[in-house]
Amino acid sequence: MSTLIAWLVLIIGGLALMYIGVPLLVWSAALALYFVALLATGTIGWLGFGIAVLLLAPPLLLLNVPQWRRQLVSARLFGPFRKALPPMSDTEREALEAGDTWWESDLFRGKPDWHKLLEETPYTRLSAEERSFIDNEVEELCAMLDEDSIVREDHDLPPKVWEFIKEKGFFSLIIPKEYGGKRFSSLAQSTIVAKIASRSISAAVTVMVPNSLGPGELLMHYGTEEQKQYWLPRLADGREVPCFALTGPDVGSDAGSMPDYGVVCKGLHEGEEVLGVRLNFTKRYITLAPVATVLGLAFKLHDPDGLMGDKEELGITCALIPANHPGVEIGTRHFPMGLAFMNGPIRGQDVFIPLDWIIGGPRMAGRGWRMLVECLSVGRAISLPALGTAAGKVSYRMTGAYARIRRQFKLPIGKFEGVQEAMARIGGMTYRLEASRVLTASAGDLGVKPSVVSAIAKYHMTEMMRTTLNDAMDIHGGRAIIYGERNYLGYGYQAIPVGITVEGANILTRNLMIFGQGAIRCHPYVFPEMEAARRNDLTAFDKLLFSHIGYSVNRGTRSLLLGLTAGRLARAPASGPTAGYYRQLERMSSALAFVSDVAMGVLGGDLKRKERLSARLGDVLSHLYLASAVLKFHHQAGEPADERAYVAWAVEDSLYQIWRAFDEFFQNFPNRLIAGFLRALVFPLGRPYKPVRDRIGQQVAEAMMQSGGVRDRITAESYWGRDADDVTGRMERTFTLLEQVEPLYNRFNKAVAKGQVEGLEFEQRLEDALRQGLIKAEEAEQLREYEAARYDAIITDAFEPEQLAPKNFKAKGAHQAA
Repeated sequence: MSTLIAWLVLIIGGLALMYIGVPLLVWSAALALYFVALLATGTIGWLGFGIAVLLLAPPLLLLNVPQWRRQLVSARLFGPFRKALPPMSDTEREALEAGDTWWESDLFRGKPDWHKLLEETPYTRLSAEERSFIDNEVEELCAMLDEDSIVREDHDLPPKVWEFIKEKGFFSLIIPKEYGGKRFSSLAQSTIVAKIASRSISAAVTVMVPNSLGPGELLMHYGTEEQKQYWLPRLADGREVPCFALTGPDVGSDAGSMPDYGVVCKGLHEGEEVLGVRLNFTKRYITLAPVATVLGLAFKLHDPDGLMGDKEELGITCALIPANHPGVEIGTRHFPMGLAFMNGPIRGQDVFIPLDWIIGGPRMAGRGWRMLVECLSVGRAISLPALGTAAGKVSYRMTGAYARIRRQFKLPIGKFEGVQEAMARIGGMTYRLEASRVLTASAGDLGVKPSVVSAIAKYHMTEMMRTTLNDAMDIHGGRAIIYGERNYLGYGYQAIPVGITVEGANILTRNLMIFGQGAIRCHPYVFPEMEAARRNDLTAFDKLLFSHIGYSVNRGTRSLLLGLTAGRLARAPASGPTAGYYRQLERMSSALAFVSDVAMGVLGGDLKRKERLSARLGDVLSHLYLASAVLKFHHQAGEPADERAYVAWAVEDSLYQIWRAFDEFFQNFPNRLIAGFLRALVFPLGRPYKPVRDRIGQQVAEAMMQSGGVRDRITAESYWGRDADDVTGRMERTFTLLEQVEPLYNRFNKAVAKGQVEGLEFEQRLEDALRQGLIKAEEAEQLREYEAARYDAIITDAFEPEQLAPKNFKAKGAHQAA
């Protein structure tokens, strides 16, 4: 019996110490006390105790004396580790080092601090100035926008809109006040772009680009004071319209292969010979290029004659060039997905610029890639997530109204289960989109440059844009596929590939960036170990290595025990309906930490090339972030009961996606023995998560068809028309009328169905019901008003043939290629 107890104490105590994650010295002391206790209780004799000392003392001494450990253990591993390090280009290193880690680091490391997220990570509070701008200037701008006319007829914003945008400072949202800008918070910028996008994608893109990655952002962070004093006021008041040229025919995601180049040389500038750069470049897909007056340009800088120093290849450099500068060709347009925002190619041949046109001056020559990736992480966390969220809000609000108004088989289509399935995705994802938008934008206001989070937000929020719009299109059917002034979905649907492609194509972002950057940046030991190896620092490597081993043992043990207890050992900061979600997310966080460690240990540099494997681990990290954003959003609102179905849908869907990602990872991991071990450790009781329950989806869909409450909260900060002839206003008005008249409308339709009312048309039936006394005169007027609004809300546009005749498009071949 005593032997059994001794074994139980050893196993349970060992698991407890591994679960807690105690240091090596504590482990050693615990083992010593354990055997002393066995001797004291008579469980073992002096002989057994002596054998234990002989067996355990040498390795424990070796591991606890750093000098011995370094010489006998770490030094033997150091060489092979250095050889196994994957090669890293300068652009990869700069991308890894750029930006900051934030909440995603907690999630990656397996022990998320929920208190830090819920209580120490505040949402940004909009200032009075920001609130006023959103409620007035942005509202007025939205009222001026007719996306159908902008896209289908004019292919451009109206001149009065361009003037209004410049005059009211829409291009100055990020520029400091001392230079004439507004210097709004990241959340305010996101809210402004999202509200405009709920009205017009073309206008939203026009506003967001100068406030994202572009000359203004680069000048603020890296420009000389002289450059700031000259350019920033002119950008702020709209005298200058900026664009930024990075992408070209031969370079997209791989900026290191950029063929555009500049050679340091002497040349004439304003009649004087100066040291400068002669540029040759071809760029395309540049937003605002056709109307830009100043362009930011990225190119590779060469100094073959050593005019700037002894380095010949200086690297990627950014410069600011007036659009009318000799040699610059600009003004032609691309036609991206038939939308109206300005986008086009830029070329330059033998363009000479002085060195002080380099952003930041000559000292910043060759540092352009670092500048770009740092600024890109902030802009990518704001602009495209705002577009995705706006698409979700339009899909949510209009689909909820349409599904209640539109009837088939004598029922609102929102009552059919197949429709409710798609509506639940729209509702759950829109809740997730808004939660993620607010949290991610607030990170920028906390001084964080969230490189990994921005990649998560860009990829998943544009993918959710795709899903919500696809589902909304399916539910609306023919109502959504006919272009015209009544269509509030079609142009957003057209824009899906734009959001998916720009600022890091989604395939690249998912397969290379999220886990590729996350694993190295978020892991507490991997990048420092790599740096120690590159510095040939054995002392630092030794300390990091054994800390890493302890970390891995702890995360593996946590994964197993949390799996065996279905997450009950995990901490939850709440005791209500969401408590279980916090526990499950902590369980999956621990699993990600351990599986990532094993994958990196087994595959080494090959994991970088196993893109589909790393993408699946990236999906796990992403859904941990998205689900935690949902819980934060719900907590911030006081956990209202009417949001619970949305929270349940969003978190349970994330947990299911996490399970799918892990399952596919284990199925495809090349070492089958280790794959089986990992599956058994992470999911010891089998599959824990299933698709969202139908009951929850039904609750979300039903709530979408009710006014007020959560519907208004998650579609706030958007523009909804007020007039009966407005693209969204007619649906809003009809929905409001239906809520007022629905019991009466249902009673009338029931009488028609029973044959109590005669007539082939609505008006005939209404008159007969009135004549029979089934309805009163004022009720007849209510029904008449609603029926007219209903019919107007569901019909589509039709055009005279000449209205759709080609106008300015020339014959095929009569255009430039870029």
